[in-house]
Amino acid sequence: MTPLAPPLVAHPPARRLVPLLVGLTLLAPLVAVFFGVADLPLGDVAAVLTGGGSAEARSIILDIRLPRIVTGMLAGMQLATAGFLLQTITRNPLADPSLIGVSQGATLSVTLFLMIAVYSHDPTPTTLVALPWSWLPAVGMLGGLVAGGLIYLMTLRHDLGPLRLTLCGVAMGALLQALALGIVAGWGSSRMEVLLEWLSGSLYARRWEHAVFLAPFTVAGLAVLPLLRRPLELLRFESTVARSFGSAYRRDFSAVLFVSCALAASAVGAVGPIVFVGLIVPHLARKLARGHFPLVLPLTVALGAITVTVCDLLGRLLGGADEIPIGVVTALCGVPVLIALLRRTP
Repeated sequence: MTPLAPPLVAHPPARRLVPLLVGLTLLAPLVAVFFGVADLPLGDVAAVLTGGGSAEARSIILDIRLPRIVTGMLAGMQLATAGFLLQTITRNPLADPSLIGVSQGATLSVTLFLMIAVYSHDPTPTTLVALPWSWLPAVGMLGGLVAGGLIYLMTLRHDLGPLRLTLCGVAMGALLQALALGIVAGWGSSRMEVLLEWLSGSLYARRWEHAVFLAPFTVAGLAVLPLLRRPLELLRFESTVARSFGSAYRRDFSAVLFVSCALAASAVGAVGPIVFVGLIVPHLARKLARGHFPLVLPLTVALGAITVTVCDLLGRLLGGADEIPIGVVTALCGVPVLIALLRRTP
């Protein structure tokens, strides 16, 4: 396989994108907070943001819109960063969190948890509001980490390399997804609605506790990324080439894989498997960076936040009261973008 990016070259025009994307990262949530299912006058929204406003407007803005916007931005940063890390170390331009079974592991764990929770509360679907919904992020994250750990151990037993990691991830992911679908099919159609919202990838009803759950992973992940810059630049190449430049290949590969799994698993646990963010955003960042590798990562982080915020806003505006889940919007937007990228790639 060839590296995903050409050798390091300075491109001053690309550097000018950083302040632009920082501005867009701040502008996107500001625009998103002004629009939603509830039709609030712009003046009322502005009043709430400046510390005033009616009780109804404050409840809608502070308890509904802002939490889901912040949660979505954090999840977008994590999913996009996880996709970039995986694409770099596997040298696979189609890599994303589902490649190493993280999304499928989270899906299976949430499916099992909800099934057990429903029957432990009441064997009928009438007490769904009493279920421990606040546990879902932790359950999903745990399932994703376990799946990633199993694939890592399977790879480690033979040769810790991109090809074997990819093959093991695809096989394990297919198995976990089949188990989850089998459980859903056997569970009964009357209870499938319990899972549909989470499985589609959604920010609906996300509260501040979801943002608080994600914040430590986002902060820790972003804090460790500068330490991974040099290993990432070498892991783009074959193991023999990386070692010839002084890379501790196995250690660096394992560290980057762990960070990627942690970011992806926590994000999927909080918002469900939002598709295409981890796949498309790193490609857009590379296009904008124009081969300047150190810029790709910050651009990926910013674009991840912007993409999820904008797609969630589109889902709210286009769906009306029955809002379109963000996972559906990212899929509809991601497919043409992926086709365009493939057409321009030699």
